[in-house]
Amino acid sequence: MNFDISPTIEDLRARISRFVEAEILPLESDHSSFDEHGNITMELLDQVRARAKAEGLWTLQLDRPGRPSIGKVGMAVCYEEMNRSIFGPACFNSAAPDDGNMMVLDRVATVEQKKRWLTPIEDGSVKSAFAMTEPHPGGGSDPSMIQTRAEKKGSNYVVHGRKWFITGAGEASHFILVARTSDDPRHGLTAFLFHKDQPGWRIVRRIGIMGPEEHGGHCELEFDGLEIPAENVLLGEGQGMKLTQIRLGPARLTHCMRWLGLSKRCVEIASAYAAERHGFGVRLADRESIQIMLGDLAMGIEIGRLLVMKAAWELDRGGFARKEVSMAKVHVANLLHKAADTAIQINGARGYSTDTVLEWIYRYARQARLVDGADEVHKMVLSRLLTTEERSFWHWGVGAT
Repeated sequence: MNFDISPTIEDLRARISRFVEAEILPLESDHSSFDEHGNITMELLDQVRARAKAEGLWTLQLDRPGRPSIGKVGMAVCYEEMNRSIFGPACFNSAAPDDGNMMVLDRVATVEQKKRWLTPIEDGSVKSAFAMTEPHPGGGSDPSMIQTRAEKKGSNYVVHGRKWFITGAGEASHFILVARTSDDPRHGLTAFLFHKDQPGWRIVRRIGIMGPEEHGGHCELEFDGLEIPAENVLLGEGQGMKLTQIRLGPARLTHCMRWLGLSKRCVEIASAYAAERHGFGVRLADRESIQIMLGDLAMGIEIGRLLVMKAAWELDRGGFARKEVSMAKVHVANLLHKAADTAIQINGARGYSTDTVLEWIYRYARQARLVDGADEVHKMVLSRLLTTEERSFWHWGVGAT
């Protein structure tokens, strides 16, 4: 692959960088910018989003007439820049779960489904959620274990079951639900669309977590007779597993794109502090131990960028990038936690305080090794591919002469 980015993508990156610097970063130092769950207040978010739209930096991940198509490679560049701020993704409408939901709807929904379900998410008038994960003994990383059932009755499907850790559900209006419609091992799952105002379901609780939360939190849901009309089936009955594969692979990678931005921010804060802080007559930045810590992080971030970019390139050329996405997910998730931990250590008590965003990033980072597949699941996937492919697990693609 060619690691040069186009002038168009570079222009977008530079504009995003200026916007984050001028419009978003100053908000982080004002405690009134935060809601009770550690995210940007909705009132303030609406104001920043309006300015992002005016600057032409809104929902760049979707190909639309009148603006450049950036692909997954362009997204990697832009998302990394957006998440220099902890508030960045939400301001540009590139935050999970809306981001992944928009991309899958844009790819597989019918024209009518897009008009009703995608457009309001795209323009920012509603938020969305993806309801797949279930409490034991239901499905988590393994969708084949899903217990929630949707029974066909006439022209409707009637849903019973439970979901939990559904990100954004507390604020979502549009939901994508994965439920079991048969016991077929390959075609037993179906994906549905439903609106928050439909009867037959409820939010049992907003689950408390150790870190700051996305808008709408992480909720437990109960379905007790929710009726979904057949026209709100995505891809067709029995295509739920395919839908999850289409959505989750790119979504995992976009997490990594954003986490790289946060990792770089940690290094930025640590480097600035080390450059000005003296102890025992020596500047921290001049101590070999600090240089080793920062150099190791710089190397880890660049490795992560290469893994992400290779996966993005493979997706852009029509591949599934299963191994590339799994490698990126494991590496970058652990990198983010390490970057936050190291930056706190260099900053000392200042890093542990709320004077910087490091403690926010540290609390947020721990979930990275769990969401969209725990480290161990992705390593298991890589091991299975290694067993199947053996030495060809590592190969170079051969281009045309």
